[in-house]
Amino acid sequence: MTAIDRRGMLLAGAALAAASATGTASARILPSAMVPLIGPGYRPVDADEKGMWQQMARVEEEIAGSNLVVNDPALATYLQGLIGKVGGPAARDFRIYLVRVPDFNAMMFPTGFAMVFTGLLLRMRNEAQLAGVIAHEAAHFLRKHQIRQWRDMRTKTDLFAILAMGAGVAGGAAGVYTGDLARLGELGTILSLLRYNRELEAEADALGVRLLAEQGYDPRAMAETWEQLIAEEELSAKYRRKRRDKDISLFGTHPTPESRMADLRLSAADVTRPGVMYDARRASYLAAIAKIRPTLLDDQVKLNDPGASQYIVNNLAQDGWNGLLRFNEAEIWRLRNRTGDDLRAAQGYAAAVLYPDAPADAWRWHGIMLSKAGRQSEARAALTRYLMITPNAPDAAFVRQMLAS
Repeated sequence: MTAIDRRGMLLAGAALAAASATGTASARILPSAMVPLIGPGYRPVDADEKGMWQQMARVEEEIAGSNLVVNDPALATYLQGLIGKVGGPAARDFRIYLVRVPDFNAMMFPTGFAMVFTGLLLRMRNEAQLAGVIAHEAAHFLRKHQIRQWRDMRTKTDLFAILAMGAGVAGGAAGVYTGDLARLGELGTILSLLRYNRELEAEADALGVRLLAEQGYDPRAMAETWEQLIAEEELSAKYRRKRRDKDISLFGTHPTPESRMADLRLSAADVTRPGVMYDARRASYLAAIAKIRPTLLDDQVKLNDPGASQYIVNNLAQDGWNGLLRFNEAEIWRLRNRTGDDLRAAQGYAAAVLYPDAPADAWRWHGIMLSKAGRQSEARAALTRYLMITPNAPDAAFVRQMLAS
């Protein structure tokens, strides 16, 4: 398998669709000025857009059949319902796919199908934040940004010929960070030809805020998402002793993310109506992702980006610590494995098992750390608890042997 740098893949994957490059326009676009250009059942009329739709139908077929797509009917139904809420007049025509890639990304393709990365679900604290990202992507379709942007650049590139060369690149993907993930990046490179200019991104932000508020979601959620993303990138860069990357995965290249965040806050104020109670719908969101949340955290921590992972865990913990978060906090330090990290990990596992929802692995690692510290009696108790919770764990026989000796 060809080696692929995580950040290189992140940037290529960010280009998977036209939603991948952004900036701020010279003047903020008002939400009230944004009117959808597409209604229910839209189909292209012009020859060039028909050609684009034909190519995108092939791409959707490949993506839908990829092993990267998360097979969780309940979660798929939840996401489909969400895009149905904030998708505007074309909402019933949208399709949405969840793919297991632990990066912060989402994108809308020119024919009305969207992809959401699992890394995005992990970072969202509530339904309003996720709905804001999806509304932004829907706005690109509603404003016909893909074909508008392509027509601006068609004299430079034979886009359809290049897209034809890319047919099938997504279908070969098999598993998370195995097989042909490089091909996913290749698909992103191909579709980066549809990157939006700053004005179109500003339009999508303005219409997205409006769509969000119209469905009763707190419109400030979009700016909050930006704030979180910037802070995560800052801490990740700090741990790597580097400056924050100018490129941010979900929104591609843009020089002033702080300016865009500020514009989103102003737009949220524009659409907020006095006396209306807006909801973040945190409880419904946590219920929807409860089954997959341990996997989301595990995928992130195993990237071994301790700055980003630490920020994500602490940010989620603003709504309350639990055993799952404490366990993954400990895992961050165990995997980093620098001086002092072993002690930090041991403290984290000890904290995790105090919660009733502590994962079974928290008890296993708590027992191992106690054994390393020479506290054998306590270690035996922790490992015994681990076997009680998961008697058929893959390492159960090994743990029983440890206890017997």
